[in-house]
Amino acid sequence: MSHVVIEHREQLLFQLAEAAEVEHCLMCTYLYAAFTLKGADATDLDDTEREAVQRWRKVLIAVAIEEMSHLTLVGNLMVALGGGPQLDRANLPLTVGYFPAGVQAVLAPFCEHTMDHFVFLERPENTPDADWSVFPHDSYSRGVVHGRVMPNTFDYATVGELYRSILQGIETLYERVGEDACFPGRSASQIGPLDAALPGLRSITTLEDARQAIDTIVRQGEGAATACERSHYMRFIGVREELAKLRARRADFEPSRPAALNPVMRKPPMPEGRVWVTHPQAVLVMDYANALYAFMLRLLMQAWGRPPALASAKGMLVQASIRVMRAMTPVAEYLTTLPACEDQPGVNAGISFATLRNVVALPFGSAEWRMLGERADELAQRGRELTSQHALFADVAKLLDSMAAELLAREQEATPVAAAPVPTAPTATSSAPVEASGIEVAEGKQVTLYFEGKRCIHARHCVLSQPKVFKANTPGTWIFPDEARPDDLAALAQNCPSGAIQYRRHDDGPDEPAPAVNTLRVRENGPLAIHAPITLGDQAIGYRATLCRCGASQNKPFCDGSHNDAGFKASGEPASLDTPTLTQRHGALSVRPQANGPLKLSGNLEICCGTGRTIARVEHATLCRCGGSANKPFCDGTHARNGFAAVGD
Repeated sequence: MSHVVIEHREQLLFQLAEAAEVEHCLMCTYLYAAFTLKGADATDLDDTEREAVQRWRKVLIAVAIEEMSHLTLVGNLMVALGGGPQLDRANLPLTVGYFPAGVQAVLAPFCEHTMDHFVFLERPENTPDADWSVFPHDSYSRGVVHGRVMPNTFDYATVGELYRSILQGIETLYERVGEDACFPGRSASQIGPLDAALPGLRSITTLEDARQAIDTIVRQGEGAATACERSHYMRFIGVREELAKLRARRADFEPSRPAALNPVMRKPPMPEGRVWVTHPQAVLVMDYANALYAFMLRLLMQAWGRPPALASAKGMLVQASIRVMRAMTPVAEYLTTLPACEDQPGVNAGISFATLRNVVALPFGSAEWRMLGERADELAQRGRELTSQHALFADVAKLLDSMAAELLAREQEATPVAAAPVPTAPTATSSAPVEASGIEVAEGKQVTLYFEGKRCIHARHCVLSQPKVFKANTPGTWIFPDEARPDDLAALAQNCPSGAIQYRRHDDGPDEPAPAVNTLRVRENGPLAIHAPITLGDQAIGYRATLCRCGASQNKPFCDGSHNDAGFKASGEPASLDTPTLTQRHGALSVRPQANGPLKLSGNLEICCGTGRTIARVEHATLCRCGGSANKPFCDGTHARNGFAAVGD
């Protein structure tokens, strides 16, 4: 156990800032190693080696994503305790003493030594794992000082020990001031599971929340008391062992490109252990990759600390940050194929994750959208200039053009006007689908009924309430609209939860109106039932749909009842989240299933449990559809490791 005592809130925030820097650095080191691995088209690898290399890349990326989750949890802890998030850090590599000597961060290509270092960084306490011999672990000690008012650093053997000291400090503060004073930061000012699909992410308002957040960080990898199979430590050991076997199988097996150890953008004052990238082509790409990374941090920082009236933009900012990170990945991978400099032939370049001097939040309001939009536009323009080097830059530029337009549009929305427009009620429009294959059309004198079998979940409202209209198990024609009054048919269709039945009236009666409040209801052990003007991908599908969340439907994204046979268990009564009231509660709702991933929703929406209690009010949400999230109904990234497969929109 740590003998370090955190004595006051200022020291606690100071240590959390260092924890954020540790998580940030670890994320970068793992990503760098992943970027250096050869691609699936590598001709010098056989099928067994190629499959292993791609799997190792997935492991490193998955661990880096969890480090991103840890960084976000630490930011939430800082906000909850009354501070602000920390995304600043020193540029890599870090010299001895910035962190304790046992926690050193370098940018190294994937190899046995790099995996030794990763295993050492993630080790539980009292394990015999040795670090890469390049690190002088006995050369510096920070020492421990007590009784000072000015926050100061201290040594810790493992990252897990750092977090135990932080938790002890939080518990001490809690005992002294009580829960409300201990956690004055609102959850609405934090990045929560509504905003990002990160494993274990949570908002923090109580001591138990803080304990759970720190347990997530330690259990997932850093210094777990008993190393679980899914911990970073055990996953890295698995990669290292498999690498050794493939080396024994073929001595000249090289899984990675010859990327530089610690590439830097400018002439370093201490050149030892660094590679100054000077090749003209690599310089341009390295500059661009680092600029994308810095923009990603800028977008993420804007999501924290927003007042309730502006909190609805959090999800969009976090998602934009993730999109930029994904766009940066192929750029960083391409960079490792370019020569670094003339004086080190055979050594390739790599991203250095260079940072700004500090990453602080821009003032909230129209100015932030102007600055973010301008930066996205600048990066899009540079991407277009780089297309002569590689076609991948065209895709990056296209993404950033779209993002710039979205950000600058928000500037107009945030600009004060003389009088705010009064929200109008939703317009009544027809919900009947365009006649297409798979949709049965039953023409009546006063009403046309539409039945889409693939959306039916067999709730049997139709057969039970109007048996003369719907004659199930009847050969040939089985829907007879003229056997009921138009108003009764309209009511029946509007009670169909899946939207399989829709209608169009030919008398003077109205077609189905859009709902005044868009809702999504979480069904116990079952699907997600939406009532809103729904656009699925790019197609309007009416006002009602039941979407699979168990992962077993053979008709994704729609539910087909497979949750019953699969024994799917998921509460219909998840806890409510602290989310601000929507300024508008109706309007178009976009639903976009992601390939092998979650449902991305955009639009005004109230997410409700089966009993009607509101769980969250959102403008953006990422919902689980693999059945594996530990934070249902929201996605936590589990689909990336449980083999979930489904087409996107």
